[in-house]
Amino acid sequence: MKQSNNIPLGIALMIAVTFVFAVQDGLSRHLAGEYNVLMIVMIRYWFFAAFVIALAKRHAKGIRGVARTDQPWVQIGRGLLLATEICVMVVAFTILGLVESHAVFTCYPLLVAAFSGPVLGEHVGWRRWAAIAVGFIGVVIILRPSGDVFDIRALIPLLAATMFAVYGLLTRFASRRDSSTTSFFWTGVVGAVAMTSVGVWFWEPMSGQDWIWMTCLCFTGVTGHWLLIRCYEVAEASAVQPFAYLQLVFAAVIGISAFGETVSTNVAIGCVIIVAAGLFTFWRERLQR
Repeated sequence: MKQSNNIPLGIALMIAVTFVFAVQDGLSRHLAGEYNVLMIVMIRYWFFAAFVIALAKRHAKGIRGVARTDQPWVQIGRGLLLATEICVMVVAFTILGLVESHAVFTCYPLLVAAFSGPVLGEHVGWRRWAAIAVGFIGVVIILRPSGDVFDIRALIPLLAATMFAVYGLLTRFASRRDSSTTSFFWTGVVGAVAMTSVGVWFWEPMSGQDWIWMTCLCFTGVTGHWLLIRCYEVAEASAVQPFAYLQLVFAAVIGISAFGETVSTNVAIGCVIIVAAGLFTFWRERLQR
């Protein structure tokens, strides 16, 4: 069946995705500041797993058919990597805040472009390498403000971005033999099993009000993933992906208004450079396609 390409609807859905995920990050920042990160991420994954299982049950193939794969270790590796990346990024929120964490994390599309050659054997031309180099100049500007002593804590969101880029490449590799439905199912289930095996040992009593925030966090996670699936169903990924950078804008607004964070000059300049380089790589990819 030919995919529709309703670009205006796809853009609207992507903007909604970025807003929902930014709210999710704000809720994660609040809850992780009060409770153990592993427990928070574990509960998130319980809802995520329930969501993907419900989708699989509605699928024509059923749960068994959706889960069938001949590359289980790739799928398990993807699931473990994403769960670990989420934990690292939530830790970054509590240490650096939403603004600086997202500012550094925006470099992940450039990392995907850089790693796609050695990992997937894809050709990366000199223009994309130039964009990658420019983007990392932006990262350096963010990490080394005004020539001050380097703060090693700023490497935390960079580590998360690297892990997410590798996860994206493994997802692309898995898609050569598995459907997106199968990969999505394994992502939720593997992550839930992994986080439960670790997070259950760090369980803490949660207040009634924070359970409300936790419910909102789980709801935004499920809603965001559903909107993302719909977005890619109605429009080409290359047409809507540049609008994913709006998550940085929404996260900055939440960080400033809800947590009293500030946007320093070096972070603003670095973000502009990274986003410009990322948009250029998306444009080059679309031209090649």
